[in-house]
Parts: sequence; C-alpha cells; structure tokens
Amino acid sequence: MTNSQVGTGRRMLSKVPEVTVWFWVIKILCTTVGESFADWINMTLGVGLGLTAALFTVILAAVLGWQLRLSRYVPFVYWLTVVVLSVTGTLYTDILTDNLSVPLVVSTSVFAAVLAVVFAVWFMRERTLSIHSIITTPREVFYWLAVLVTFALGTAAGDWTLSVTGWGPGVSVLLPAGLIAAVVLGWRLGANAVLAFWLAYILTRPLGANLGDWLASPTADHGLGLGTALTSVLFLAAILATVVYLTRTRADVISAQNTSAARDFTPARERLMLGYYAVVAVLAGALVAWAAAQPHASVGGDDEPGATASTSDLAPGQAGAHFPSSDIANFRAITQDTLTKVQAGQQNDAKSRIKDLETAWDRDQDTLQAIDSKSWTVIDGQIDAALKAVRASKPDPITESQALTTLLTTLG
Repeated sequence: MTNSQVGTGRRMLSKVPEVTVWFWVIKILCTTVGESFADWINMTLGVGLGLTAALFTVILAAVLGWQLRLSRYVPFVYWLTVVVLSVTGTLYTDILTDNLSVPLVVSTSVFAAVLAVVFAVWFMRERTLSIHSIITTPREVFYWLAVLVTFALGTAAGDWTLSVTGWGPGVSVLLPAGLIAAVVLGWRLGANAVLAFWLAYILTRPLGANLGDWLASPTADHGLGLGTALTSVLFLAAILATVVYLTRTRADVISAQNTSAARDFTPARERLMLGYYAVVAVLAGALVAWAAAQPHASVGGDDEPGATASTSDLAPGQAGAHFPSSDIANFRAITQDTLTKVQAGQQNDAKSRIKDLETAWDRDQDTLQAIDSKSWTVIDGQIDAALKAVRASKPDPITESQALTTLLTTLG
C-alpha cells in the first residue's frame, strides 16, 4: 500500500509517514520490541504487571503529548509513540487477563467492539479514515486512539488463538503472516485501500508478538533462545537504525513529488474483494477451530477444555518427583505464602504473591517440561486453577484455599 493508494488529495502536512515497505518493517519491529521489552520489565526485572502498566501509562501521556504538539511528521517521535502504544496496549490486555480474570474471548470481543465504535465516530465526524488525512488535531487523536485499541485487540486475539490451538513459537507466526499476505493480495486486486491498511495494521500486532516470542523462547521450547533482553536490544537497535535512515533520507515523507496516480478500481471491485476478505476470515476461523479440536497442552490461563489435567492417578508429591528439589521448594514456598495470605484475608497481597509463582513457573517451563511432560501438565493445570481462583473478580476464600491446598499436595 503506497502513498496515493491510501487516502485522497495532497497531504503535505500529514503527520503520518508514507505507507511503504519501510512503514510495515518498522511497525513490526516496534510491535516485537514492545512485547519483549514489556516482558523483560514485568517478569525479568520483577517490577510486576500493575506497576509496569502504570509506568508506561505515564510515559505514554508524555510521549503522546510531545507528538500532538508537533506540526509535522518527525520519525523519532512518531515511532517512539508507536513503541510506547504497543507496550501499553499489550499491558492493558494482560491486566484484564491476568489480574481481572477476563476470558480472552471476552476481551477480544470487547476490543473489537470498541475499535468499531472509534472508527464509526471518527468517520461520522471527519468523513474519512485515511491515515494520510491526519492534518488536524482531532483526526490525530482519533488515529492514536485507534492505534492503541488495535494493539490491545491484536494482543487479545493473538493470545486467545494460541490458548485454544496450543501452537508454539514458530508455528504461531504463520497464521498472522498468512493473513497479512491475504490482505495484501486483496488490496492488489482492488480491495478498499483504507480497509486493507487497518486490517494489516491489526494483524501486525500478533505477528510481531509471536515473532518476539519465537526469538526469545528457549530452544527446548522450539524457540531460538535469544531471551527477552537480547531480543529487545536487537530490535531496539534495528528500530533506531531504521529511524536514523528515514530521518536522513526522508524516504517515508509524503510530498507532491512522490505521489502517484490513484488506483482506478470500481466500487463493484471493492465489494467483490470485501467478499474475498470474508472468505479468508471464515477459512482462518475454520483453521483455528480445527487446531483447537486437536489434542494439545494448554498454553494459556483461560478455562478452555483440557486446561487442568487429572491428578487422580498421582500420589502426593509424585508430580514433581523428577523435578529439581530447589525448584519444587520454591514453588511450594510461594504457594504456601499465597495460602497464608488468603486465609488472613489479605487478598491483594495474595494476588501479588501468586504472580511470583506464575513468573517462576513460566521461566522454568522449558527445563521442567523437557524433564517430565506429564507431571508438568498436571502442575500447570493446577497452577492455572489457583491463578483463576485468586484473581477472580469476586474471589471465594474456600475455592482459593482448595485450589492452593491441592497444588501443595501435588508438589509434595
């Protein structure tokens, strides 16, 4: 999608860059580093989800204010805003899922509805959704609001897809990549350029996040084993190099000299390609449904079928018998601390403490699962049940205690 093919008229004052290959490359880079950098701060540094979200909300307000005060497109500020929005939108979705126990299918539906409302109000007010008409403050505010929601929606939809399919790193990259290719093909064949742009924009979020997970995940978990810190550094460096190049060459700046003739496609062709996009959506849904029906281990915290494995054939302590004793002792200590806080009525402290269990368990997943996959699945299911009980919007102390006690018994 090039400059004259998204939007109308001369756009000398647009505050959005030219939509070229450079735009999509740096957009995916920003999305990937947003995912890995947030994980590094939240989990590796142990800052915590809530504090990380609050920190980036403040940063977002400052960066977005800087961007809105500018009268023209400045690559560094624009892409800094995109990175921060990527991190913040992801964190908001994670809070709904991890802290408020909102099912991913619900958050996906809600964010999709919110995005539809944003687009509807934007269009009714401005009569265009073209990003190359961003020449007034109201249009820019609508644009950034839509970008924020697309990141949250892409996060929720991507995580929900992974939770029901059980796909791991590498494989999970293929679906959003294939859908983006289908969107580009539709655009080349005459689909509405603005619609194609926003579809691709939404899909770059799960693509970038899955790419980041693939690079950062351990090799035992079919990743490349770079880790979140190194992945963040590599992609930040790539973003910085690209921004420096764009600043020097102005290859992504819209001007009267680099506009080309508008595409000559009829409304009938656009309607035809709209049907094509509908078929692609149905096929993607069928693929996800088929994958969900296949046997696989749960990779998320939702209550999809099969999330909790039965322990009826395991004696107390048997599930962790093959795991390092130091790891089991750590898991038991955190679980016991959480149970103590629940019994003392310290619900907020219990939520904070059980996050440590989730972090430690996820960090050691590749090692433990390779040692004893069956036992890992058992414990993983019981940890999911404990997380759900403690993070419930209306927690029941009895349910919490039962889930935590069952986990303690299994750990031995």
